[in-house]
Amino acid sequence: MKQLTVVLTLAAVSVVCLTLAGCMIVQTPAIGIIYTEVKYGDFATTSTAATKEGKACAQSILGWVATGDASVTAAKAAGGITNVSTIDHTAKNILGIIGEWCTVVKGS
Repeated sequence: MKQLTVVLTLAAVSVVCLTLAGCMIVQTPAIGIIYTEVKYGDFATTSTAATKEGKACAQSILGWVATGDASVTAAKAAGGITNVSTIDHTAKNILGIIGEWCTVVKGS
């Protein structure tokens, strides 16, 4: 009986460790294990007219389920942008449980 308890305990610990290892941290240049909220630039053109802004996001839960469209195309559509000036990103992560990655497009 004692061996069964040890085996079940080890199995439970292994499942917990593997589950936590599956927690996905969103892409960002600065990673905080407990909390991350970062904004960073990615791309700029020579166009200086940035009268509009569009944002598109994707979310992740535990690294198990990820949904959303964080593409430049979706961000352009959200802001009604045809000429892109800059493309930036934001990343937010809470304990590796909930993550959000967004593309922010500015232009006209």
